[in-house]
Amino acid sequence: MISLPPARLKEILVKAGAIDAAAFDALADEAEHKRQSLAEIIISQGLVSSDYFYLLVSRALGVERVNLGTVGIDEKVLRLLPEDVARQRNIIAFGRDQSGRFEVAMENPTDLETIDFLTLRLGGPVAPFLATEDDLNRGFLLYQRQLSQDFKKIIEDSIRESLRVKAKGDLKEAAADLPIVAIVDNLMSYAIASRASDLHFEVLDDVVLVRYRIDGILHEIVRVPKEIHPAIVARIKILSNLRVDEHTHPQDGRFRYNVSGEVVDVRVSIIPTFYGEKVEMRLLSAAQKPLSFAELGMSDETVKLISEAISKSYGMVIVCGPTGAGKTTTLYSVMNILNRPEVNIVTIEDPVEYDMRYVNQMQVNQAAGITFAAGLRSILRQDPNIIMVGEIRDAETADISVQSALTGHLVLSSLHTNDAATAIPRLMDMGVPPFLVSAVLNAVTSQRLARRIHLACVESYAPSKDLLAGLEKEIGDMGAAGEKLKVPHTFYRGKGCDACNHTGYYGRIGIFEVLEITDDVRKLIISPDFSLDNLNKLARNEGMTTMLEDGLRKVELGLTTIEELFRVIKE
Repeated sequence: MISLPPARLKEILVKAGAIDAAAFDALADEAEHKRQSLAEIIISQGLVSSDYFYLLVSRALGVERVNLGTVGIDEKVLRLLPEDVARQRNIIAFGRDQSGRFEVAMENPTDLETIDFLTLRLGGPVAPFLATEDDLNRGFLLYQRQLSQDFKKIIEDSIRESLRVKAKGDLKEAAADLPIVAIVDNLMSYAIASRASDLHFEVLDDVVLVRYRIDGILHEIVRVPKEIHPAIVARIKILSNLRVDEHTHPQDGRFRYNVSGEVVDVRVSIIPTFYGEKVEMRLLSAAQKPLSFAELGMSDETVKLISEAISKSYGMVIVCGPTGAGKTTTLYSVMNILNRPEVNIVTIEDPVEYDMRYVNQMQVNQAAGITFAAGLRSILRQDPNIIMVGEIRDAETADISVQSALTGHLVLSSLHTNDAATAIPRLMDMGVPPFLVSAVLNAVTSQRLARRIHLACVESYAPSKDLLAGLEKEIGDMGAAGEKLKVPHTFYRGKGCDACNHTGYYGRIGIFEVLEITDDVRKLIISPDFSLDNLNKLARNEGMTTMLEDGLRKVELGLTTIEELFRVIKE
């Protein structure tokens, strides 16, 4: 994110009438408090759109803005700078103009030190262009093409070398062999470059399968001979500070990995399976910041409902969905908005996934007796204003959470349910009386994550008659609930390219529905006539947008595909 001096940024935005001086000063204080970029805060608050912000900045600085998704990148020029240099400086050399100047996309085209560095490094004059973080990421994708080719060769060479070296009886010694170290390091580096969220080592009867989860989908990356599997697992155990000689019990650990200046927290889980130990590694960027509601994919209507629910000083806001639906990310985005100097936010999580400044975060530790319920009791003695409970899993945690919400605390949490309405009978099943459920809930949101269409290779197409018929039947089967839904006029998809590994998708976007707890909903919850069907009917009559409806809007806008929408909402 561009890092202009606050005074200069204030001059640009106030002069354009995009924001008044008092509001800017308040946001500058908030950015300093949270240690976040001021530009990031302004855009995430929705006061200025990203496109308009960069338009104003480019005009004020007298530089052109470049969209690397549309102008094209000369790969010969790109590779004049090594990837680690480009990432460290946040720059992409993408071409040369008619006068021979090197065209360079930069987040901060006023950075004279970097321009001087490039002039010497490239051996010629530089023409700086303003680019967003997303623009630069499109350029970084092209480095991955060469990385993919190099990766496969390096892994093959390392495997051959590890098999050539005489096997050692001591696993610690075997794990320290350079070929084994190289295999693990390269698998980690490639996973991070590929934007993988998880890395799996799965033992079959004759081989070890390595798979990455990218944008929610597992992809087979490479197969490793079973002979070197024990040494690879031992290497990961050493990094995670786990017992190398333990093979019959599950183990959990974590470590921090640094590649090309990017720090990644790695959460490790190892379990014994029939053919050997299976390793799962969750990759979490230590530098990742909470996303704004707009960046999550929330519509204006959804943002309004959530904002109203979290503006109250007490009550509960619950986020629902299956594992991997992005519930924790949404909760962190909510906490980022609520994170102000005048409030005390305390969390109990399993595990703590992101470090958030000025938020007191506690991690579940069964061995030390710290469960969700026990941690929550301790939190109540810490004078909190806002409490975040990572997940409500049992009756005791549900009871303490509800009591906390009744006694003047705003409680944020998550539940594993398929939709928003089901959260209410789920709480009742945990022993929470209906009158308390009615009293404490502010709102319930449910969500899924759908893969985004890759904008660099997007195309429109005419859907087949079978697809249209199937979609119309799906909507028709919903009865009254589907009356507001319409089949999109235009469909989009990604053709597939090298940058998206020929999948047609890059990144993910949220699909949401929000159950607003109105007076009529509260009355129904405590009514003898309460049922899930009646609750859904009432919510629809009051105008609730379902996940299917929200997803269809995103299909029509070209954000995701109809196939992807049905994949995630039917999971």
